[in-house]
Amino acid sequence: MSRTAPAYDYDVLVVGAGHAGTEAALAAARMGARVALLTTNLDTVGQMSCNPAIGGVAKGQIAREVDALGGAMGMAIDRTGIQFRLLNRRKGPAMHSPRAQADKKAYQQEIKRIVEEQPGLALRQETVEDLLVEDSPSLINDSRPVTKRIVGVQVRGPATYRAPAVILTTGTFLQAIMHTGEATTAGGRAGEGTTAGISGALARLNFELARFKTGTPPRINGRTIDFERCEIQPGDDQPRAFSYMTDRLAVEQLPCWITYTNESVHQLIRENLERAPMYSGQINSSGPRYCPSIEDKVVRFADKSQHQLFLEPEGRQTQEYYVNGVSTSLPRDVQDEMFRRIVGLENAEVMRYGYAVEYDYCPPHQLQPWLETKTVGGLFFAGQINGTTGYEEAAAQGLVAGANAAILQRGKSPWVLARDEAYIGVLIDDLVTKGVDEPYRMFTSRAEYRLRLRQDNADRRLTRMASELGLVDETRLRRLEIKEGEIDRVTNGLQTVHTVEGSLAHRLKRPEVTWESLVQTCPELSGVSPDVAEQVEFDIKYEGYIARQDAEVDRQKRMSTKKIPAAIDYSALSHLRAEAKEKLTRVRPINLAQAARVSGITPADIALLTAYLEGRYGRSR
Repeated sequence: MSRTAPAYDYDVLVVGAGHAGTEAALAAARMGARVALLTTNLDTVGQMSCNPAIGGVAKGQIAREVDALGGAMGMAIDRTGIQFRLLNRRKGPAMHSPRAQADKKAYQQEIKRIVEEQPGLALRQETVEDLLVEDSPSLINDSRPVTKRIVGVQVRGPATYRAPAVILTTGTFLQAIMHTGEATTAGGRAGEGTTAGISGALARLNFELARFKTGTPPRINGRTIDFERCEIQPGDDQPRAFSYMTDRLAVEQLPCWITYTNESVHQLIRENLERAPMYSGQINSSGPRYCPSIEDKVVRFADKSQHQLFLEPEGRQTQEYYVNGVSTSLPRDVQDEMFRRIVGLENAEVMRYGYAVEYDYCPPHQLQPWLETKTVGGLFFAGQINGTTGYEEAAAQGLVAGANAAILQRGKSPWVLARDEAYIGVLIDDLVTKGVDEPYRMFTSRAEYRLRLRQDNADRRLTRMASELGLVDETRLRRLEIKEGEIDRVTNGLQTVHTVEGSLAHRLKRPEVTWESLVQTCPELSGVSPDVAEQVEFDIKYEGYIARQDAEVDRQKRMSTKKIPAAIDYSALSHLRAEAKEKLTRVRPINLAQAARVSGITPADIALLTAYLEGRYGRSR
């Protein structure tokens, strides 16, 4: 007797349980959606596939924004971190970036615990093999016509999961191939397989697919490192938490260590370049320019006699050390010999060899600014499938996609973070508007309003917004309100207390005057909490600069109100340049502000587009 394959019904399905997938599933569930998180292996939920760290330059800002929006990343690293540092302390506050080494396994287990305990979220071990869609003449959200709608996924077994929203967070697993020298293995991560069915489904749905390459360094046994010949890199004396809900960190920190390559190592690499997949022609995909392999460093920076390497512990209960700075796909014998020539690593034993991995991604111009695909309603992409690299970038996209998948159930307008509101807004706008030609990594230089988007004020920028969406609870909102009330009280007090040099607020504007020096003048300020004092100082010192940025923000917002109809035919704009027609048709911006940010679009193009919209569509209205 034939039996019908089992079927399960949810509001949101998330495929993949890495940093994007876990944040997507948690966000949708916090907002009340019934969510299923599907992963091929429950033992790798939230796994740190590469660097055992959270944060860094610009990445730390994103991690704090994810926390301010209720995400899990900040709390997880606070509970499992083994070293905490605030980078760029000597620079201005816009450049300050928190970074923490993680106990790799403990972090993964903490993320899995948070996922398992989230109400409304089912964690299931399943291998997704196909996407289920149906024809749809209906209109989605912004009256945008779509040809198809997602209705679920088919998993190996067989079984069906049905939902009106599906989020793909497949990481590096789409038709992935790993390379170590001449040897190749199918898989997106050492010891794991690859996924071909989803790539095939996307191709059948006419999505554009492309290939990227990334890599990871070897791991070595710490017992075989001569630390006395390396430089120690300790954590901060007073570590700073990632989560705004963590009052203080009381953690025994482990040191990292520094050593260097040398000319002998560089010569070895040059002699074996024909065996390196990137140089032998075995790999043709683009890799991350800002995280180059050691082979690339030796070739591109031939004038450098050495490159810095960081030896980073992977946890408290393991001797594995991550060799940050030696991402490589060179053959095993070359990796072994390379370490024998590095000071402090002459006797180092390799525990895991470095490798490169090629994988499919979907160029992100195929997405709306809320990460829903333009042609299949209810289908969202987040993480490395969009051409990004990094845990933080993935987590941010996952949270936004998860929130918007839940919003879709309510029939509400999608949630889009602007460039002046968050680094996350910069990240997503860059992806969908400018596209990628290499794996995208966030830098502070990408954010034109970075003085507003500091890591220290992410809660003040985003938590109230998150509360309105249902992403955070009343406890977190109340905590913010108390903090903001204290900031206002202290700021008003500084403005009303006068000395011969003017008010204390006026004195604090001076570059040479710090909060500490102000406390010496007015001892009663010593009772102000450090985080409130920091906010007051930065608000007062940079008030003028931020006011100038606000004027530009207002101009951009006025352009954002000028919507571009989804059905516009750019080929009908007779005076528009051919390049502009092609790029605007490809990106299909939703308003004039986004159109102006499309690569290659000039002010003259925008002027023509504005005139066309005000003429034809203005008359029709």
